Amino acid sequence: MTLAEPVQITRLVTEALEGLGIPYLVGGSLASSLHGTPRATQDADLVVDLKAHHVREFVKALGSAFHVDANLIREAIRDRSSFNVIHLATMFKVDLFMLKDDPLSQTEMVRRERYQISEDPKQVLFVASAEDTILWKLQWFQIGGEVSDRQWSDVIGVCRVQKGRLDVAYLEWGAQQIGVSDLLNQAFQETGIVVEGGKGRHEY
Repeated sequence: MTLAEPVQITRLVTEALEGLGIPYLVGGSLASSLHGTPRATQDADLVVDLKAHHVREFVKALGSAFHVDANLIREAIRDRSSFNVIHLATMFKVDLFMLKDDPLSQTEMVRRERYQISEDPKQVLFVASAEDTILWKLQWFQIGGEVSDRQWSDVIGVCRVQKGRLDVAYLEWGAQQIGVSDLLNQAFQETGIVVEGGKGRHEY
């Protein structure tokens, strides 16, 4: 499956979210492919601020194109966890993670960026910033025992492609929030990113 197909399938889900006014962002490997080095992915990750009163209309909006379980959505909302929907024609899976209340998660949603995926018709996705993509990839790398070459390659790919444009001060702050400062420094060293001072374009 090429990168274009996962993006278009993800767009079907985000259209349903947008139609209901539900804030979301694309994260994970799809975000790192858009910001860094593209690679094939078997699923997409979204962070969503989905509420219980949205469930019925969200399921309806996805229609018959997806396998979706309303009860699992309600459980995910209650537990602040995640659920998935599966595109039946391709079996491509979209994982939806509930937006959490911690400072980094809330800031990530504020910092999301519009990413245009087609010109005619004009289509956009809200995607996690390059900085936030790096931070959460580092956390998943850490959670996985720091052995995933794929996760680390995604981090390095974003750092290299976005080098010179990254908000280093924000990255350092975010890394402190989730305990990945050492890993961030390793990524900086591997890609030649200078950390002194940062750019400081945001208040945290």
